[in-house]
Amino acid sequence: MIISHKIRLDPNNQQATYFAKAAGTARFAYNWALAEWQRQYAAWKDDNTQPKPNQMSLRRQLNAIKREQFPWMLEVTKNAPQMAIVQLGQAFNHFFAGRAKYPQFKRKGKSRDSFTLTNDQFSLDTRHIRIPNLGLVRIRETLRFSGKILSATISRTADHWFASLTVDTDQNHLSPAENQGVVGVDLGVSALATLSTGEKVVGTKPHKALLSRLQRLSRSLSRKVKGSANRHKAKQKLAKLHARIARIRQDSLHQLTTDLTRRFHTLGIEDLNVSGMVKNRHLSRAISDRGFFEFRRQLEYKAAMRGGVVVVADRFFASSKTCSTPECGYKVDKLPLSVREWTCPVCGAIHDRDVNAAINLAHYAVSYTVSACGGGRLWS
Repeated sequence: MIISHKIRLDPNNQQATYFAKAAGTARFAYNWALAEWQRQYAAWKDDNTQPKPNQMSLRRQLNAIKREQFPWMLEVTKNAPQMAIVQLGQAFNHFFAGRAKYPQFKRKGKSRDSFTLTNDQFSLDTRHIRIPNLGLVRIRETLRFSGKILSATISRTADHWFASLTVDTDQNHLSPAENQGVVGVDLGVSALATLSTGEKVVGTKPHKALLSRLQRLSRSLSRKVKGSANRHKAKQKLAKLHARIARIRQDSLHQLTTDLTRRFHTLGIEDLNVSGMVKNRHLSRAISDRGFFEFRRQLEYKAAMRGGVVVVADRFFASSKTCSTPECGYKVDKLPLSVREWTCPVCGAIHDRDVNAAINLAHYAVSYTVSACGGGRLWS
């Protein structure tokens, strides 16, 4: 299993300056390669005898010219520009496979400052990471996974630097799930998660809680003169607050997903169309504040590490509109979001909208796992 551990670094001023230079070099190399890719691809379309661009040819091309045209690239590790071009090649692979949009140019101050090191360009001990042309940089904690270290990505969030270490490990880091049965999890706005057991997890709403302060700092930034020292300070304050909001949300999701995967072996969830949901101008801010995609990502990898299973229901599965009583299964035609409780006209059961959806997701997970094992469907 390939997993990552993100560790906060504690660089001095000289080391932080080096990181910023390396990140800037990586951003420049990415933009240079994207421009070259577009130029060469247009030439190839006009004349098929011209070579088609790829990340390997662009890396060789940059190596041939950087000493004369970009000598400042030699001040940082060679991995910074080279891995940026590799990542551009991966971005194009995702684009041609239909998994992502067309790669865009990176703007200073608008994209995350980062650069990547291959495993032959750094070493790690319990207290430091050694980086080429820089030396030892103190780390805040030890690597929690054992195995072969594949790469390290150095990135900045607000005014803090982090190293994300990717490790190929066969070590089982989490104990198996307690297997308290199958659970359905319905995600929502009023309650972050409603379980088929009837439990409701309200969750945090950090963006809503800190919105007034966020608006105040945003107004302060907009009033500063571009390029001034005061604007830089205001920008840093705003970035710190955004980072704090993200950390609170991340921590809340980690606690919830860890608890669910520790207790249950099989979990049923919905394939939510989050990009479509946020188009609702009345709910977009609340939906974004919940982090539905991050919840699913964490749930899937944690369940896999514990030997559990996450069953994802189709996004058109009518979990809320279907009566969860096993002998009924009646489906209503319409159920507006404002209706939080409804009565089945066939069996007379009174349903809490979210609990009913969670129970149906649990039924779906049971049905899916039984059919996957070759048995008959328990529920339809």
